[in-house]
Parts: sequence; C-alpha cells; structure tokens
Amino acid sequence: MWFKQITFYILPKSPDFSPEELAERLQEHEFAPVTGLDWFSEGFAPPHGFSPELVFPAQHTWAVSLKKSEKVLPAGVIREILDDKIAEIQEAEARTVGRKEKQKLKEQITDDLLPRAFTRSSKTQAVCDTRSGFLLVNQASATRAENLLAKLREALGGLEAKLPNTKQSPSSLMTEWLLQGACGGGFELDDMCELKGTGDAAPTVHVSKQDLTADEVVQHVKTGKTVTQLGLVWREQIAFVLTQDFTLKRIQYLDVLQEEAESYGDDAASLAFASQILMAEALSTLLQELVSLLGGWQE
Repeated sequence: MWFKQITFYILPKSPDFSPEELAERLQEHEFAPVTGLDWFSEGFAPPHGFSPELVFPAQHTWAVSLKKSEKVLPAGVIREILDDKIAEIQEAEARTVGRKEKQKLKEQITDDLLPRAFTRSSKTQAVCDTRSGFLLVNQASATRAENLLAKLREALGGLEAKLPNTKQSPSSLMTEWLLQGACGGGFELDDMCELKGTGDAAPTVHVSKQDLTADEVVQHVKTGKTVTQLGLVWREQIAFVLTQDFTLKRIQYLDVLQEEAESYGDDAASLAFASQILMAEALSTLLQELVSLLGGWQE
C-alpha cells in the first residue's frame, strides 16, 4: 500500500485507543453492500484483501479503509424509457403529458431500475503514524479526505484532528525556491510546476518536463506569478508534487524504499507490514522537514 497522493491531518493528542479497540468500534460502521432503492452505501472495509480485519496494525502505525458503493444509472437510459412511455400515453389516450406527470413517471422508472442498476465501488485509505501524530489520507481531494475523517470521528465518538497551518504558506516557499533555482533541506527541484497570476482572470502557466531553473520559467515569477504546484525530489527517495494547499500529489517512491520493504519477506502480509511502516516513516519525516522549512506551525 504505497499512497500516491496525500492529504494529512495533525493529531494533537496521541489516540487513547489501541488498534484492537479501534477495530471493535469500526465494526458498528462496517461496509454493507448497497441494496434496494438506496443509491449508495458507505462503511469501513478491510485495508487488505488477505485479511478480514478492519484495522491493519504495523508497529507504531495502523491503517483503515473507507469503502463506498454507488448505484450507476445513466440519465440517458432513464430519458429513453421516459420518452417511450410518454409517446405510448399520448398515442393511447390522445392527450399531452404534463410536467408533473412526467416527473412522476421519471421517479417511477428510476425506482423500477434502481434495484437492477450496476454498482461502482471506491476506497479511501488512511494510515496513522502515532509517532509523528500524522493521519495520512491517500487522497488529494479535500472532500473525500474530510469524509473519511468524519466517519472516523463518528465511529470513535470524536477525534481531535486539524489540517496543517504553517507560518509561511507553501505557495510562498515554492515561489522562493523557483526564483532561487534551488530548494532548502533535502529537497531538489524536479521538472514540473504550475504558476498563477493575480486578478479576476488570472493566467495559469503549466510547465512540464523542463529545467525549472531555465530563464523562461523563472521569468514567470519575476513578472508577478506565484507557484501553486511544484515538482520536488526528497533525499533521492520520494518524488512528488507539492500543492499550495499542502497536499502531495503524483507521489513516486524510488527504488531504495520499495527494495527495503521487499527484503522483509515476499508474502502479502509481510510485504504490507513492512511497506506500511516504511511509507509512514518516510512521508512523516518528509512532512516534518517541510513544516520546519515553512517556519513551523502557526499558533
């Protein structure tokens, strides 16, 4: 389980429950397949297919997974059946079908089709590193990350967690790095960035697979644009894109981390155990270093 994108939360207090206690509480909110006239179902599911457990602990980390299953009922299918039904009524009764009747027919058709509709499932995974106090969510979408956090809070009866808020904004630091042509700490510029201007119709510039120290790239900063996304490499271990919202996207784990995980064993459980620890430790250390370069937490 190597997360490809990260929204993270800070847990000011160490969770006062064990993984076993967490699993017990999540059972009351376990995923169940969507049935009948329901449009969707959502609940916690096992993070790994090789185990039925709702929580996967690995030393100082634990993982959970929120599963959502939605009915897929294309609007075009409903519209086609509705048009046929309206045409049938108009021909048989020689009258016009009104707006309210059309709406009622549409609702009846939807109710008839819903139990037979296909379902689409998705998962949002998260790993908590109790040493760093970070909850790492495998999601760049704020809405989906917040949804997982809300479900955890519901299951636990509350969970103190907050989004990162540093003294310097990520956008400001990224703009400085691009202007300087170099980064601080263990970070190096990669080959992509996004810059935005100011004003109501702010121009956006996307740079990809290019030397970010080139004059034509740096000139965008000199003319007033700020960096909203920046490709970085951390300590030759992780390549990623940092965003102005302090999320990480397009994360790539370079060979050294994955090779280390594979050395712990080749069965699914051992590999998942080692991967979770190594990933959480690497991402937590990366984030802590970024926070330090951003001046620390805003009080």
